Amino acid sequence: MKILLVGSGGREHALALGLKADKNCTELHAAPGNPGIASVATLHPVAITDNSAICELAKKLAVDLVVVGPEVPLVNGVADVLRDAGIAVFGPSKAAAQLEGSKDFAKGVMRDAGVPTARSFTCTKQSEIESALDTFGAPYVVKDDGLAAGKGVVVTHDRNVALKHALACSRVVIEEYLHGPEISLFGISDGRNILPMQPAQDFKRAYDNDEGPNTGGMGAYSPLHWAPDDIVEETYEKVLAPMIAEMAARGTPFVGLLYAGLALTDDGIRVIEFNARFGDPETQVLIPRLVTPLATLLYKAATDSLDDEFLQWRDESAVTVVLAAQGYPEAPQTGSEISAFPAVEHAQIFHAGTSQSGNSLLSSGGRVLTVTGTGRDLTEARDRAYQAISLIELEGSFYRSDIALNASVAEKGN
Repeated sequence: MKILLVGSGGREHALALGLKADKNCTELHAAPGNPGIASVATLHPVAITDNSAICELAKKLAVDLVVVGPEVPLVNGVADVLRDAGIAVFGPSKAAAQLEGSKDFAKGVMRDAGVPTARSFTCTKQSEIESALDTFGAPYVVKDDGLAAGKGVVVTHDRNVALKHALACSRVVIEEYLHGPEISLFGISDGRNILPMQPAQDFKRAYDNDEGPNTGGMGAYSPLHWAPDDIVEETYEKVLAPMIAEMAARGTPFVGLLYAGLALTDDGIRVIEFNARFGDPETQVLIPRLVTPLATLLYKAATDSLDDEFLQWRDESAVTVVLAAQGYPEAPQTGSEISAFPAVEHAQIFHAGTSQSGNSLLSSGGRVLTVTGTGRDLTEARDRAYQAISLIELEGSFYRSDIALNASVAEKGN
């Protein structure tokens, strides 16, 4: 099977390794890819925003499957262009990707599907915004209705900060704050069926103790030993299956990866948000744990063939830690040289924002590398991840020191 992977981040590097590990993947290409992905795939300098160029490349390479990593090309409709050309694609149509492209749209689908979520108001005027803020009170949850690379959400006790962010958005969703731990649970769908993956937890804030600004994610871990035993089954029954059924009933079936961001409240699970693609950095802990051959799995999803499929997982833990550039997330410094990578057993280094210049590897994004450790438990996985990341030198870079710390301590106490 020939496969084209679209994207260039840490998520795509993890997907590339997963796809290549499947014996049915005979040829792997990436557009545009990154220096890490180059070790397992042929790179093509195509912009992820150029639908026609991606389609032409897929036709030229005669690929059997296109896997789209990032949200931007999906919301821009690249999957429609590929399907119109007769190419199988793992990723939702432009219409279905609105589950991520518009938070207001997602709220409407959840309402019609009977999926539990936070109460909210969609606002475009200052008077509406102020009324919504006062209705829910602090802590204020303010979400840009459109795509914002994981940084369009502000949660604050300061009404002025909330108001300022809301006024900077042309359309904004303001909702009640959901009390309880947050988790990510993905489902792989062929438009009719959806296979839930194992849950993961990511860390959005830039600094230790969940301080600092929101980011695209500073780390993640899986599995979640503290979560209810039936969390996967409950999320499937109350969230994933109803959403897939509702999207199909609307004539816009969702084919691809449906990401449910959930809050585990005293009143049960509540959806915080949906994304229309693999999460980053959760993918970097889920793919190393997945036993089911990835290329075959995604091809079956893309060709409406998941009826008898199920997922198998390694009985191990994974922890990933993001190495971020100086100034991230507001103004990340790029173009700095990254030292040679260490070799740490049971640790993988995924390229997230890197570029090659001659023999030098340079930083080219806010999140530069993602380092994943695997082990018998979270403590062993954490130790390996932190051992590896501590050996990487990048001037001014930083990482959180508390990824999966509380969960690993609690696990040891059981």
